[in-house]
Amino acid sequence: MKKFNKAYILGISMVSAMGGLLFGYDWVVIGGAKPFYERFFDIANSANLQAWAMSSALIGCVIGAVVSGVVSDKFGRKWPLLLSAFLFTLASVGTGAASSYYIFIVFRIIGGVGIGLASALSPMYIAEVAPTHLRGRFVSLNQMTIVIGILAAQIINLLIAEAVPVGATDEFIRASWNGQVGWRWMFYACAFPAGAFFLLTFFLPESPRWLMKAGKSDKAFPTLKKIGGEEFAREEMANIQATLNDVSEKVDFKELFKPKFRTVIIIGVVLAVFQQWCGINTVFNYAEEIFTAAGYGVSDTLFNIVITGSVNLIFTLVAMFTVDKWGRKKLMVLGSVGLAITYILLGSAFYFQLKGIAVLTLVIVAIAIYAMSLAPIVWVILSEIFPNRIRGAAMALATFALWIACFILTYTFPLLNKGLGAAGTFWVYAGICLLGFVFILIKLPETKGKSLEEIEKELAPNP
Repeated sequence: MKKFNKAYILGISMVSAMGGLLFGYDWVVIGGAKPFYERFFDIANSANLQAWAMSSALIGCVIGAVVSGVVSDKFGRKWPLLLSAFLFTLASVGTGAASSYYIFIVFRIIGGVGIGLASALSPMYIAEVAPTHLRGRFVSLNQMTIVIGILAAQIINLLIAEAVPVGATDEFIRASWNGQVGWRWMFYACAFPAGAFFLLTFFLPESPRWLMKAGKSDKAFPTLKKIGGEEFAREEMANIQATLNDVSEKVDFKELFKPKFRTVIIIGVVLAVFQQWCGINTVFNYAEEIFTAAGYGVSDTLFNIVITGSVNLIFTLVAMFTVDKWGRKKLMVLGSVGLAITYILLGSAFYFQLKGIAVLTLVIVAIAIYAMSLAPIVWVILSEIFPNRIRGAAMALATFALWIACFILTYTFPLLNKGLGAAGTFWVYAGICLLGFVFILIKLPETKGKSLEEIEKELAPNP
């Protein structure tokens, strides 16, 4: 039996997964800062400007996702990760220092580019260095760090923000420490882990699968040997080479639409969109509106957000220990059905005007279900189903679809909430979850225990 250097694999996976931590922090920090920067920029009464402030980072995410395919095929996985770390650092400082609404938006977009790069590259890198039997667990590390980033943002927001009296006016909040300085430090705080990510990425080895794809087999062997020994390295190189044939370094995006790749591309894009349209991200981005509708004040809401973040972390750990035992498909099926039922109940709670603990409990249940299913498992599946030849470009396409879907979700939530009410909005998400359940049941194969090359032969066999 092969002996793997788990400490080494864990070390390089955790450095790569720091992109996930910054993704999670940058993504959620805005939710805690929202009540304060909206008053500072005087946009509290403008639904369109509020929606743009919340969703502008997604424009950057889309750009970053598209760029990730080009740069990861040309330059590998390591250097684009370094670029994302630099952009995170720049965005953290720039957003915190913003003197106007429009400067704020520019730096949110820059941070979004960092998110788009990291969201595609971090799980892909980990999947390409992790052994088959541990791949699900190691790729799930990326989701765990996303959740840690989310929780860190929630805790830091809570620690930074001073208590806000119930019923405080916009003028009071704007003139307070929170409204003038506090929200800025919520963004500044991200610069510290971003700087650490930037420095540590220099020590990452390049992905051996990309090195072989780029014709640099001699450089791939030492990393594979360090991961699993000489015999493992030679076997992996032979398996990888068999799927590459006469592959060139450059991949034309048109190749993704060839009949050979159609099934795997459809599965990847639909799952990426479904992960967003299942609706859970609205709980993080619009926590203030959801908990206000349930009868909570601003300070209570910040505390409740920390509770939801803690649940998110606990159940992500559950996913890490079940993904390689239960399998991907089973967790996805359970997640889609569980969310549909929870949303029906949550919509009913709002419809019958239930307040406080009833809504908080259902929100926690929804987050727990999502955290152990769709959140980590979609990233695991996306990182492993695409063939070696097109992995960078295909991952970019799926991530592009994910962020477009996320932009639509984030931008439309306040509009849906206004038009249908909280009840109708969550019932819409319940319907989407049921459609996702049907697709997963019919189309998604199980990838547990299969090498990346075995999955490729199953989903995109050579004619």
